[in-house]
Amino acid sequence: MGHKPDRNTQVSADPEELSPVPVEGMPAQSPGGGETAEPAADLGELLKKAETEAAELRDAFLRAKAETDNLRKQAQNDLAKAHKYAIERFAQELLTVRDALELALATPHDTTEALKDGVELTLKNLNAAFDKARITEINPAGERYDPHRHQAMTMIESDQPAGTVVQVFQKGYLLNDRVLRPALVAVAKNANEQA
Repeated sequence: MGHKPDRNTQVSADPEELSPVPVEGMPAQSPGGGETAEPAADLGELLKKAETEAAELRDAFLRAKAETDNLRKQAQNDLAKAHKYAIERFAQELLTVRDALELALATPHDTTEALKDGVELTLKNLNAAFDKARITEINPAGERYDPHRHQAMTMIESDQPAGTVVQVFQKGYLLNDRVLRPALVAVAKNANEQA
């Protein structure tokens, strides 16, 4: 059985027809293996350009890093100052209260009525300072017991519904809806409940 080539297949015995086809952008090679075109005209210039660009990018990176570090340090400084001087405005308001108390104690009073007037004026100054600082009082007498704002000291029998605050031992205070101090209270219990 003989080997016959397929009609669709061409076989060439010429070695020059088997040489690689040149690709665009690549230097062509001669059949002897040598290059026919020069390598890139100026590799030194391309290398210098790449080195310059790398140096510029490195410089830009270092500048951006330094700026970021400066911003971080400034933010830390601002935060430290905010913590340190957060109550400055409130402290200034309290100075008038202290002045009023010192004045009340330094003034000779003929009557207890004059002393009472001085204390009322001082309390008025303190309330104004609290209002400016958004400190509000919790006085829950007659309200439903709220464990988030009240601290139950005892439970007492009462004709009021169970769980109602019937007595306030000490008022509580809020700062912008956050509890500074819960109100100390007595809470009503049913008469048939065991203590």
